[in-house]
Amino acid sequence: MLNDSPTAEAIWEALPLKARAQTWGDEIYFMIPVHCALDDTARDVVDKGDLGYWPSGPAFCIFFGPTPASSGDEIRPASAVNVFGRVAGDLSALTKISAGSELLVEKAP
Repeated sequence: MLNDSPTAEAIWEALPLKARAQTWGDEIYFMIPVHCALDDTARDVVDKGDLGYWPSGPAFCIFFGPTPASSGDEIRPASAVNVFGRVAGDLSALTKISAGSELLVEKAP
């Protein structure tokens, strides 16, 4: 589910997105054709299930556990991301996605 932010709106308008997954610890990310600056949703530490937009990529990020930058149980992106939504439901399927997997993100009916 997406929040009410300019980043969420820009990503919604760019859907559907097809890409190859990259992984970084328990983060899946992929480059997208959306360009936004950091906004008031930007965070250096995120929650499990958060969807983030990383302006440096630019990339769509799905966080489901610690990354190489994390300390302890925190979930820390490489640098600040705009949090534009959350994964609804079970996150366990994300652990089965490996680098190079083809992803399709589209609007739900």
